[in-house]
Amino acid sequence: MARTTKMTDEPDIADFDFPRILAAVADPVRMSILKQLAGAEEALTCGAIELPVKASTATHHFTALRQAGVLHQYYVGTSRMNLLRIDDMEHAYPGFLPSVIKGLATKDAK
Repeated sequence: MARTTKMTDEPDIADFDFPRILAAVADPVRMSILKQLAGAEEALTCGAIELPVKASTATHHFTALRQAGVLHQYYVGTSRMNLLRIDDMEHAYPGFLPSVIKGLATKDAK
């Protein structure tokens, strides 16, 4: 069985900061991460998410989303897995993350 390790800098729901969340989801690269994770049926590795930036820059974007509380990351072996914190975001800010995701899908449909 693979070892699972949680990242330690994800905020608890009580520590969510809405301006930080807004700043995190406003970036176009991070919007792409959100959209791809929202469309996934399970957690994705960082490498499975297609981005128009180098790996070191992608790491910065994943970190911003994780530290804002939008994204949950954990290791399985050497792979960093990514999931949206939909339930936690819904608890803190009902309807916010689904609206953002819906807006991203609507934007692409035009």
